[in-house]
Amino acid sequence: MRGLFISFIFLINLTTLDSQSSWEVSASNINPDNYFGVTLANGVVGIVSSSEPLKVKDVVLNGSYDYYQRGRVSNILKTFNHVNMNLDIDGKRIGSGDIQNYKQVLDMKQAQLVTTFDMGSKAKIKTKMMSLRHLPYTALTIIEIQAKENISITPMSVIEAPNHLTDVRNFYAEIDRPHVLIPLLTSVGNSPSGRLKVAASNSFIFEEGHGKEPKIIHEDWDYNMHLAKFTKNLKAGETYIFSVVSSTVSSQQYEDPQNEAERLTIFAMLEGRERLLKRHIEAWDEIWKSDIEVTGDMNITRDIRFALYHLYSFARAETSYSLSPMGLSGLGYNGHVFWDTELWMYPPILMLHPDMAKSLLEYRFERLEAARQNAFSHGYKGAMFPWESSSNGSEDTPVWALTGPFQHHITGCVGWAFWKYYEVTGDKEWLKNRGWPVLQEVAAFWASRVERNGLGKFDIKNVIGANEWQENIDNNAFTNGMAKTVLRYATQAALELGINPDPDWNYVADNIPILTFPDGTTRENATYDGVTIKQADANLLAYPLNIITDPKSIKRDLDYYLPRYAKDGPAMGFAILGVLYNRLGENEKAAEIFSSSYKPNEVPPFGVISEAAGGRNPYFATGAGGMLQAVLSGFGGLEIGKTGITQLNTTLPKGWKELIIKGVGKDKKTFIVKGL
Repeated sequence: MRGLFISFIFLINLTTLDSQSSWEVSASNINPDNYFGVTLANGVVGIVSSSEPLKVKDVVLNGSYDYYQRGRVSNILKTFNHVNMNLDIDGKRIGSGDIQNYKQVLDMKQAQLVTTFDMGSKAKIKTKMMSLRHLPYTALTIIEIQAKENISITPMSVIEAPNHLTDVRNFYAEIDRPHVLIPLLTSVGNSPSGRLKVAASNSFIFEEGHGKEPKIIHEDWDYNMHLAKFTKNLKAGETYIFSVVSSTVSSQQYEDPQNEAERLTIFAMLEGRERLLKRHIEAWDEIWKSDIEVTGDMNITRDIRFALYHLYSFARAETSYSLSPMGLSGLGYNGHVFWDTELWMYPPILMLHPDMAKSLLEYRFERLEAARQNAFSHGYKGAMFPWESSSNGSEDTPVWALTGPFQHHITGCVGWAFWKYYEVTGDKEWLKNRGWPVLQEVAAFWASRVERNGLGKFDIKNVIGANEWQENIDNNAFTNGMAKTVLRYATQAALELGINPDPDWNYVADNIPILTFPDGTTRENATYDGVTIKQADANLLAYPLNIITDPKSIKRDLDYYLPRYAKDGPAMGFAILGVLYNRLGENEKAAEIFSSSYKPNEVPPFGVISEAAGGRNPYFATGAGGMLQAVLSGFGGLEIGKTGITQLNTTLPKGWKELIIKGVGKDKKTFIVKGL
């Protein structure tokens, strides 16, 4: 099939052709022993669902790190679990063994988890939980209890401290105003080393008027847990609705986190349920103006939106927060920032939400001085960004991992991402104040990093490339290719700003070698002999670097390296191969690899993706980024270059009647690929 392309179309009233279920991911017949939850997040607070009714697994606070758990390095902070609840009905505590018809549905369009279950003949319970998009530190849970017979209910709002928080103190207070009673359940503690203070605060929102709300009882328990509860009698057929708002912050965000958490909870409580819900939905409606839909395949549309949902949930505009490989879904990879951000997750976000992408770059810019220090410490000039970065931009890779001292391509990836932002937005003021300071330091690093052994032999020795299974090698394909690319980007940035670029940059770029085997196949490094590789490396020179552009060369590299990819390697590498096969016109091969880039990695009950097939460490946001690049830049043909985002001539898999990509770039264009 050849595609018919309609580019630069503004569709004001584009009607969604798929059914509503392409916005929903459901879980029923839940097995607690094989359960991997979904994450509700707003770019700051991540809440991971649990198989237990009225419970969540983890609450993660972005930007807050301290030293605990593995590796003698910083970890992203698991904060108070402040959204858990208990519910007694007729004096019996609800647990997994007491309920029937248990179902959880993630509504991606409104970013809320809807949970329903029955407690025998007594009641039907429904909850809606969300990490409020418009209030970055606050969550909302709406609870609806429908009595099947006359019952007495005792709901409890619980705050529980994880074991690593120290000096935990619990408070309860009621602020009584003439028009409202504000119950505040608050906990404060210190991070493991005492570096940070963390606070969480909850309040009920009742539908009854002031003076008619239930009487609240506070209970302080052992094991760093306390709760606020009330009792209500319901008649058969009666439905009772109440809500809980929950806020959490640390001293990373506010000097006085206890007072601020309480202020934010008071604000949310007095906004009221309907107003909070309305503004949350409006915020997500705005985000979903950038969407991807496949007509003819509702399941693929759902899969794509599931990936988009996670990246949108983990990122946030107008911040300086970045993305970990696991996003805000837990403590995986210690919450550190790797090349996963710039090369894998960043491109889809940049295409669809440049405002979110800008935040990821701001994270790096704010840590530029630390990167300068890192370069200085290693005997280089310019800026050398750490392989693993957390709060202050110093190297946070565990010392036993050689990736920290030697995986230098991360510095190229950062520079590459900065230039791509300028290509998409054309924001010259940003280039002057943010892009150029980073690009010139990145270029200075690579000019000092090469070893000048003659024309065409400006070698980059003793590195670890994208294929991390080959350590301390010379002239790695991806490292050399990225260095050549960003040296030229720095030159272009200088010219854009009317600055005379350092002529050495292009000279160095021209003399960095890309090694090949005798038949012309790109050689991954100077000693590579065909062993199994962890993930894409040499193939990245064709996409996204566009250094290798000849179709025969691209095909030769694909045919050589695909059989050498580890079957249990990380998902994102396969997605890139899908892009390349599509651009070569091998449509069915591209579709096959696209499916294999994420489907084997899905784990129950929602199908969240793990890092590798058969893995148990979701959610792997890096894999979502790779999968979305296969859709956007493979089947969709979108490419970022000198003139912004343009479209190549590509094809669609069988069954895809139409691919609609809405809200692209700064002008929010729509691109359509029609299959014949």
